Amino acid sequence: MTRNKNWKWLAAVISALVISACTTVNPPAEKDQKYKLTVLHTNDHHGRFWQDSKGRYGMAARMTLVESIRKEVKEEGGHVLLLSGGDINTGVPESDMQDAIPDLKGMNLLGYDAMAVGNHEFDNPRDILAMQQSLAEFPFLSANIFDAGTGKHVFEPYTTFDLDGLRIAVVGFTTTDTPKQTNPENVKGLDFQSPVAVASKLIPELEKQADIIIATTHMGHYQNGNHGINAPGDVTLARSVKGIDLIVGGHSQDPLFKPDLQNDTYIVQAQEWGKYVGRADFEYTNSQLILTSYQLIPVNGSEDDKVIPENRAMLSLLSPYQEKGQQLVEGKVGAVDQRLMGERSEVRFQPTNLGTLLTEALMEKSGADLAVMNGGGIRSSINSGEITYKDVLTVLPFGNTLTTVDMTGKEILEYLTVVANKPANSGAFAHFSGVEMLIKDQQLYNVQINGKALEPEKAYKMAILSFSASGGDKYPNLMDKPGFVDTGYLDAEVLKEFIEQNSPLRVADFQPEGVIRQ
Repeated sequence: MTRNKNWKWLAAVISALVISACTTVNPPAEKDQKYKLTVLHTNDHHGRFWQDSKGRYGMAARMTLVESIRKEVKEEGGHVLLLSGGDINTGVPESDMQDAIPDLKGMNLLGYDAMAVGNHEFDNPRDILAMQQSLAEFPFLSANIFDAGTGKHVFEPYTTFDLDGLRIAVVGFTTTDTPKQTNPENVKGLDFQSPVAVASKLIPELEKQADIIIATTHMGHYQNGNHGINAPGDVTLARSVKGIDLIVGGHSQDPLFKPDLQNDTYIVQAQEWGKYVGRADFEYTNSQLILTSYQLIPVNGSEDDKVIPENRAMLSLLSPYQEKGQQLVEGKVGAVDQRLMGERSEVRFQPTNLGTLLTEALMEKSGADLAVMNGGGIRSSINSGEITYKDVLTVLPFGNTLTTVDMTGKEILEYLTVVANKPANSGAFAHFSGVEMLIKDQQLYNVQINGKALEPEKAYKMAILSFSASGGDKYPNLMDKPGFVDTGYLDAEVLKEFIEQNSPLRVADFQPEGVIRQ
């Protein structure tokens, strides 16, 4: 097996001629020859290099599973590609505080062949991303991210493989929502172009040099293409561009137990965190690609699953990082009597007690009259019982700062009218404290601040995290307001202090009240 390995950080040198520069056209697959190809895939890893507290998931068990499949496929005369749908970064403190180095080293040992660039790869400054690319022994792929000044690709758009004469191209695409989902400074100077527009030109070129075309994407799978407020995802790409045989997706974090076939393109996704390894088995003969079987294989996900032992080499590699990470996050912060609701399926759809607690913490620290928090910034629940610093960092892993802005009642109403109408099933869905209102038909009624009617000319102070204040999730940008202040207080430290000062917490004290959506 040979493969294109031009995967290092090439932002300064990859030009618009990259397609022709990368192209060495090998002859087509041999006539009447039956080729066997197995594509293994994961996505939305989010720092889960180690098994969780219940012994689930983890890269060591994943290694055992992948190695066993590779052995099986090799014995049958086939080949294996291992792909990632991106978002290696941001999820658990042990990884976040070490810049995902253990995760990438684990991926190297696992033998990943390529990964899509996810939006969370931009949670860190660009020098960290460059370091991660230099560490990875596989390419970071994105064909639709360009340098806004030069028009050049920032990442390698695709890579190629020759598997005993079977020519495969793997191309990457990244959601165009990325600029609104991360710190604007980290995507400054980048142009996220439409994956459909880019693919419409690129895929026909790849068809000239590959028997099979696979897209590894971080765009999301939205049923029947109904992407709502989100940027178009995999279904739209498949329906719009002919010639892609398989889309290995991510971003929406869905478990697709059956591939979604759209326009002769199979779309797969393996949920998140390494909970599953997706396995797609193909046969290729005379330009015909047939999916013979597909499954999501659980990685020690429940007591009913067959226990997969942990690979010793992977444990040896990752144990020092886990031990170091645990030392960084040890320590009890407080306690809570019931679960504080912070799951993705909760905070992006409805007000929750954790959303209320977080916004109250922002108000208490800043002395603000009201506070707003985007649901996408809440990354985990806090279970009943002891609360550790790790729990705090898992809820708020991004390192945003607490900001405040002084506005008149009229300005507050204009601002709230925008953010209160952000739809459910999006990271922009807003949580509030200090404000009561009725949201109906895109308008706000009976708005009160701290129990008193909003006065148009009165000055109010609002607390909000720096991500949203700078326009993240398409919130109005507040940084140019005369009364804007970045306090410099880290969000996790604000939450930690609030928990310490108010423990033991009673969940009943943080029930969402006062904001009615009709």
